[in-house]
Amino acid sequence: MPEQTFKYRLYPTKEQAQKLQSTLDTCCSLYNSALEERREAYRLQRVSLSYAHQANELPNCKAEDPELRDVYSQVLQDTLKRLDRAFQNFFRRVKNGDKKPGFPRFKGKNRYHSFTYPQSGFGIENGKLHLSKIGNIKIKLHRPIEGEIKTLIITKSIDGWYACFSVEVPTPKPKPIKTAVGIDVGLNSFVTLSTGEHIDNPKWFRNSEGRLAHHQKSLSRKKLGSQNRNKQRVKVAKLHERVANQRKDFHHKLSRQLVDKYDLVAYEDLNIKGMKKNHHLAKSISDAGWGQFVAFVSYKAEYAGGIAIAVNPSGTSINCSACGFPVLKSLATRVHRCPNCGLIMDRDENAARNILARALPQELRDVKPVEIEPLPISGQARSGKQEAIGLNRW
Repeated sequence: MPEQTFKYRLYPTKEQAQKLQSTLDTCCSLYNSALEERREAYRLQRVSLSYAHQANELPNCKAEDPELRDVYSQVLQDTLKRLDRAFQNFFRRVKNGDKKPGFPRFKGKNRYHSFTYPQSGFGIENGKLHLSKIGNIKIKLHRPIEGEIKTLIITKSIDGWYACFSVEVPTPKPKPIKTAVGIDVGLNSFVTLSTGEHIDNPKWFRNSEGRLAHHQKSLSRKKLGSQNRNKQRVKVAKLHERVANQRKDFHHKLSRQLVDKYDLVAYEDLNIKGMKKNHHLAKSISDAGWGQFVAFVSYKAEYAGGIAIAVNPSGTSINCSACGFPVLKSLATRVHRCPNCGLIMDRDENAARNILARALPQELRDVKPVEIEPLPISGQARSGKQEAIGLNRW
């Protein structure tokens, strides 16, 4: 069964916030102690400790350390599992021959932000979240939880505490493909649809760069370890958090409208990491957040019973969507003109049509994407030209 996450804001009292922070600090300390034990066991005796070995030691550790007794037992066990997963991922990367496999590192207090109730120890009672060893915390349930709750992750963000419920939802019934659309992502136009619709890129980070630069410059002048520096650090972090939330909100709204309108959504399987190596475009590509957007489209389509398909981007900007004739063009050429069939259209719309054609099965090639009204979201739909971005299409 597929899983879905429901995230809610918590409003703890001052005492509860202290207990949450104490639990987080204790888990961080346990993680670092267990990592140190594994490192020393291998360095001195060439022995690799397992999760089971360290979990069996927990009762003795709790008898010696009163802080561990103040944390729910399964939360402590999950902390050791978290370390074990870090080692498993390290060994996997070594086996795959990665140049930088990334040995598990010690966590500073500013780099450990969550703890997990994997099975029990939590529940919702009278509109409040009950956490074992912590108490009943006010929670903003802005939407109902659908499905069977499996785990709960408590996360600390720069602006407060959040509860993330991992829920098993029923497998959706597949829908017949009646409407389909191809999308071509960009920088000026965030997406261009195969229907000819253009959605502007809000450029959240670019629009906040001035304020970020001002606050970061002020941060650099503060004395290391001072209270003023910590206050300024929080201001900078909140600005970055705001930009990330604006981007996420835009992606959620646009992906929801696409999935509601179309039974099949096709997009390019871009090598975003490779594209970021172009230092002229790296910041703009990161600001657009294409990876997050297509991830939202994919999981929303899955839950709705629709289909989201990633296609090979090679040649989507070159080939004519009407006759397939290759029309070579530079990145500065924004209009597709086919000398073979005479088709003239926006370069990105032509690419979006090619993307859709590659995604559709042969028997559904005659499916026509329905026309849509301008999407009422930030970054209003418009007609226009897109900046040159498709480097890996050549």
